[in-house]
Amino acid sequence: MLYNYNEVLEKYKDDYNVKKAIENKELYKIEKGLYSDKPNVHYLAIIYKKYPSAVISGHSAYYYHNLTDVIPQKTVVCTNRNATRIVNSKIKQIRMKNELYNLGKITILYEGSVINIYDKERLLIDLARNKNKISYDLYKEIITNYRNIANSLNMRKIEEYLSYFVNDRKIFEIIQDEVF
Repeated sequence: MLYNYNEVLEKYKDDYNVKKAIENKELYKIEKGLYSDKPNVHYLAIIYKKYPSAVISGHSAYYYHNLTDVIPQKTVVCTNRNATRIVNSKIKQIRMKNELYNLGKITILYEGSVINIYDKERLLIDLARNKNKISYDLYKEIITNYRNIANSLNMRKIEEYLSYFVNDRKIFEIIQDEVF
C-alpha cells in the first residue's frame, strides 16, 4: 500500500520511527513524500496516489484498454481546468473544462493498481476528434481494434457523450464510417 508523508507520520508517530521502519525494511521510500510497505510499486499506483483526480487518457488509455500494443512514452492524464499544474517529465497533462473532464470517467483495476481512466466510448470520440494528430499507423491499429469490439460498445453512451462536443455530427460520421 502507498502512503503519503502525513499518513506515514500518523502510523509511525515521528521522523525517528519512520527512519527506523525504513532501515528495518518495514517501509520503503518510493520518492519524496511517498512511501510503501512493498519495495516495488507500479508507476500507475504512484500517479493515482499523487494525483487522485487525474484521469488517464489519450495514447495511454488506448494502451491500458488493450486497443494498441504501442507502449506510451509518457502517461497522458486529464485534469480539471483549475487543477494544479503537474510538473513531471513522465506525465503529459491535459486540462479541460469540468463537463468534458468527468465525461466517461471510470475506475478500473490494472495490474493490481486502481486507476481513473476514460471508458472506451469516450476514447473513441477522442480518437475521431484527434484523427489528424495521431500517426496513421497508430490510428489504423486502434480503429481496427475498435472494429473488433464494435458489438460491445454502447451506442447510447456515444450519442450522449457526443452532445457535449462542438462538431458532434462530424465526429459521429467519422465513427460510423471507420468503426460500424
